[in-house]
Amino acid sequence: MAEKQGVVDLLDLIKNYARQETTEPLKGAGRWIGFGLLGSVLLILGGIALTLALLRFLQEEGGSWMTGNLSWLPYLFTLLALAISIGLLAWRIRKKTL
Repeated sequence: MAEKQGVVDLLDLIKNYARQETTEPLKGAGRWIGFGLLGSVLLILGGIALTLALLRFLQEEGGSWMTGNLSWLPYLFTLLALAISIGLLAWRIRKKTL
């Protein structure tokens, strides 16, 4: 009888260990992915809003020299600012794994 109880205890120990090592980390990974997706969506929306704000500012307040044949300059300056921002954000990424 004692041997049977030992086998049952061993099986329970194995089940609990497997559950601890698989389901609990997956719950943490799901939370990590959820916050990451939410943060990236908000960052993209904010980046779009700031990019459009910069473009409109340059078009309205840029001066008379950015009109006519040079009306493409606000788009170029906005594109450069966006490329620099993306480069800085990519440079700051440090975490490689969960």
